[in-house]
Amino acid sequence: MPALVLLGAQWGDEGKGKATDLLGGSVDYVVRYQGGNNAGHTVVVGDQKYALHLLPSGILSPGCTPVIGNGVVVDPSVLLSELSGLDERGVDTSKLLISGNAHLITPYHTTLDKVSERFLGKRKIGTTGRGIGPAYADKINRVGIRVQDLFDESILRQKVEAALDNKNQVLAKLYNRRAIAVDQVVEELLGYADPLSGYVADTTLLLNNAIDQGQVVLFEGGQGTLLDVDHGTYPFVTSSNPTAGGACTGTGVGPTKINRVIGILKAYTTRVGAGPFPTELLDDDGEKLRTIGGERGVTTGRDRRCGWFDAVIARYATRVNGLTDFFLTKLDVLTGWERIPVCVAYEIDGKRVEELPYSQTDFHHAKPIYEALPGWSEDITQAKTFDELPKNAQKYVQALEEMSGAPISAIGVGPGRDETIQINSFL
Repeated sequence: MPALVLLGAQWGDEGKGKATDLLGGSVDYVVRYQGGNNAGHTVVVGDQKYALHLLPSGILSPGCTPVIGNGVVVDPSVLLSELSGLDERGVDTSKLLISGNAHLITPYHTTLDKVSERFLGKRKIGTTGRGIGPAYADKINRVGIRVQDLFDESILRQKVEAALDNKNQVLAKLYNRRAIAVDQVVEELLGYADPLSGYVADTTLLLNNAIDQGQVVLFEGGQGTLLDVDHGTYPFVTSSNPTAGGACTGTGVGPTKINRVIGILKAYTTRVGAGPFPTELLDDDGEKLRTIGGERGVTTGRDRRCGWFDAVIARYATRVNGLTDFFLTKLDVLTGWERIPVCVAYEIDGKRVEELPYSQTDFHHAKPIYEALPGWSEDITQAKTFDELPKNAQKYVQALEEMSGAPISAIGVGPGRDETIQINSFL
């Protein structure tokens, strides 16, 4: 299996970092294909916990080459800080490669992100304020700045001037903010050229050659399917495509070269930020899930909204991504419930609906229809095989697999790298 995609099948925060890290020792390249430092992955190796934001999780696997693809937006100050933090902890970061076509997040992007979100008031999206959306907007408007522009001062200055001609008007006249000086931005960006120069490469050519030579390439998405700008719960979404198709546009590797698409599912559901969430729990069960699961955003530090597993969303993720497998995470968090509700369908205007409604209005009014499955009280964190799980835990996994439309090939029973049950090999 030379090329596979690993992505979130819910609203993000499903545990993609752990899944990528688990596979990292068996692959040659791990590639981030979209998003920016608004995505956070937590990886636990032994007694060490790593919080990654821009860097692919494969950077923690010694034999793996981590790649930041052209579909990612890069805040250079955040990237260098993250690299420095790992270097201080003894992690080798020298093999990192960055696409010269990846777009940069500049100081004016973060400024605009924060002031525009405040301006929206009650209508705010719940953005992280890190400049992701404005950077992608500039990319689409063809006024973006790419990594390769750091190495040509003339082009860089022209692009910054063109961008600020418009943005300073918006800042001053709409938001009553001070204009941003071109020289200040150019000087800051030029300061990143030398530290980043050794990492920049033609990653599209590199990855295609690697696949053609039989090497294993893992494409790692940030966020999750329901945050996809086209296929998510718009407008409460991210500004890129975390779905499987984004792996192709975000790296320059064609779809015929991808053999497997793995969706990461949490054994319940969480969401950060605003937007509809049919199974959200605003009671003691929701707080219990949040506490036991440690549900706090890796990047934002915000408490995650928690709810029961939603099979409608899982089926949708299977469909729009063409999922071949699921990796089910955090099954251990559900230990201790006598009965565990699972959303099997929605009620909308008095009708039962088993597929995700395309209408935003309908989804906002969807009410979950639950089936309760028997729980378990036994500790499952030491289980190494599926048969070692309690019978009710096995039945829960089997029910989720049947409802979701793709086989569950691995189960996370704890946060550690080795606390995983593999049912079928991904490679």
